[in-house]
Amino acid sequence: MKNRPSRSSPARPKPAAAPSRAADRIRESARELFYREGIRAIGVDEIVSRAGVTKPSLYRSFASKDELAAAYLEDYEAAFWERFDADAAMHPGDPRAQLLAYFTSLAQRATKTGYRGCGLTNAAVEYPEPGHPARKVAEAHKRALRERLVAMARQMGAFDPQTLGDGLLLLLEGAFASGQLFGKGGPARSLAAVAERLIDASVGSEG
Repeated sequence: MKNRPSRSSPARPKPAAAPSRAADRIRESARELFYREGIRAIGVDEIVSRAGVTKPSLYRSFASKDELAAAYLEDYEAAFWERFDADAAMHPGDPRAQLLAYFTSLAQRATKTGYRGCGLTNAAVEYPEPGHPARKVAEAHKRALRERLVAMARQMGAFDPQTLGDGLLLLLEGAFASGQLFGKGGPARSLAAVAERLIDASVGSEG
């Protein structure tokens, strides 16, 4: 006679783990769809279908699509800083080399097929209203990035760190936009070279 499982044996898998797994799948699906198609273009039904969950599962994890969009952008921002800091880590104590390393890697990404620019910049364009959750995340990130670039310009000894930092930010935003328009062989391929010339022209003593 075959052994039968005890009635007191715990059921598997444990239900407590399901909500977090569902939330992870929702965030992953939302990131892929939002980045490729835009946030406004994607409905909740498409997200839950891609994630393989129910609509109630989504609303248990996120109060609204707007909150999911903000969560997507928070994930996107974390990935941005991870790439930025990884490139910087290759050149400790050398902000010029750190920036050029990031600009070089961005140029490579921005000239690949399917590149859709910066998700945070795209969200700011999609949501001009200041109070929108997605807009808030995008604005906070861009302010932090601007401050970081100005600080690095100051560390490089720029005679006008604010102007150099702003110039570098404008180059980045230009690469985000032009990469979507031109793709391979587009102006984003010159990003690091242009940044290098701007830095060299801005560092040193005046006059």
